[in-house]
Amino acid sequence: MSNKPLLLILSAPSGTGKTTLARRLVTANPGAIFSVSYTTRAPRGAEREGFDYHFVSGEKFEQMIAAGDFVEWAHVHGHHYGTPKQVIEEAAARGALALFDIDVQGGETIKKQHPEAVRALVLPPSLAELERRLRARSTDDDATVRRRLHAARIEIRLARSAGYEYWVVNDDLDRAYGDLEAIVRAEGCRAGRRPLAADLGAP
Repeated sequence: MSNKPLLLILSAPSGTGKTTLARRLVTANPGAIFSVSYTTRAPRGAEREGFDYHFVSGEKFEQMIAAGDFVEWAHVHGHHYGTPKQVIEEAAARGALALFDIDVQGGETIKKQHPEAVRALVLPPSLAELERRLRARSTDDDATVRRRLHAARIEIRLARSAGYEYWVVNDDLDRAYGDLEAIVRAEGCRAGRRPLAADLGAP
């Protein structure tokens, strides 16, 4: 008998280091699965097929919707994004950790279908610090930074309203990573997730 899978949803405003933390968590947990989303937009910069996203045509995406291949999908800024259902099926078969790097709306959709999923919101120490980080990247103009800050306020408010189970403040990358590891360890010990021997009272 194997462990029950742990579906861990990570959401965060842009610029908080969420994807860095997610990749590190998967690397440190053998057998963990990182959910790579599908999108109809073109790759940007150094993005790689199968690592950052699966890049598909609009026609292919529509076919996948019709086939029920997504656990959730959305239309954002003129493009489609979708989370493959196969990740959840694979995690269930292996009793593995599956990590989803998605927004709050997508996290809510997965949570409704899989109430056992656990959600963590990665936060900056403050919005002022988030603005400093966004401007330090020197990749966005002033209007884009302001738009990202506005989106951050909305994302945080939505996550709080949705009842995200954990909040992780990334004021220090190693400390934030330690908090995420602690969540994985605690959830792994949750009653009913880890199988017990019959003589310990297992059903």
